[in-house]
Amino acid sequence: MTVEIETALPSLSPSRAADFKTCPLLFRLRSIDRLPERPTRDQVRGTLVHAVLEALFDVPAAERTPEAAAALVAPQWQRLLEAADEREDLSTIFDDVRGGDTLFADERVEAFDPTEAFLTSARNLLKGYFAVEDPRRFEPAERESYVQAEVDGRLTIRGYIDRLDVATDGALRVVDYKTGGAPREAFEARALFQLKFYALVLWRTRGVVPKVLRLLYLKDAEICDFTPDAEELERFERTLLALWEAIERATVAREFRAQPSRLCNWCSYQALCPAFGGTPPPFPERSELAEPLDHPVAGRDE
Repeated sequence: MTVEIETALPSLSPSRAADFKTCPLLFRLRSIDRLPERPTRDQVRGTLVHAVLEALFDVPAAERTPEAAAALVAPQWQRLLEAADEREDLSTIFDDVRGGDTLFADERVEAFDPTEAFLTSARNLLKGYFAVEDPRRFEPAERESYVQAEVDGRLTIRGYIDRLDVATDGALRVVDYKTGGAPREAFEARALFQLKFYALVLWRTRGVVPKVLRLLYLKDAEICDFTPDAEELERFERTLLALWEAIERATVAREFRAQPSRLCNWCSYQALCPAFGGTPPPFPERSELAEPLDHPVAGRDE
């Protein structure tokens, strides 16, 4: 994993940039107010599956089988539990275990064990991975790699790439694992936004435009490949700078408006949203922030 380097510039991750595009108020509550969110089963399962796929490539190539991946699930889950801090109580994901999680095992069984059902659902997603890739046939150049780049001397863009493959001719392939189903167009655009973000970082830091941006949808065992070019990444860079300017204006004005959409169904902050009859908390003063307002986004991009 690449060592994180501190930067004096304001910074932006693809997830937080997508938050602002989706709903400025969501961005504010997550990135400026830093209000806690209860993790969902889907989010935690995604973290677990990502951890297993990272660890899988520590296994000798010939032994990277579905069985080996399945055997990694329980120890990686234990590792996540041990690493979680007080703000990440992973036990809460088993509250209301009959809440319609279609990846869970048969919940009608009398002796239903939510933890084992959760681990089984993670193993089922890993089967989807092996349906689209054979990890015995290649060695990733990097896994869970932190990357960052300066944009126009005004902004640092940064995040974590699930996997980076480098061909013998130096061609780059950026791979992102998605544990949900293959999305409709609006959701796919958000996923490609994230990959273009990483492609821009790699281009600016290594001088190489990635040949392939790949989304692996494990639930549906589907692959979505996208081929960027330098001209497109230049346009994307201008888009990010315009987005950052909008964030700066909203911060100075202390005005982050709600922007209702279908994504509201998955939002943790409905009780604080005017669109649902709520009231946001007072805008935090600089002294109350974990970081200055010109650094509203930091930390790992999930």
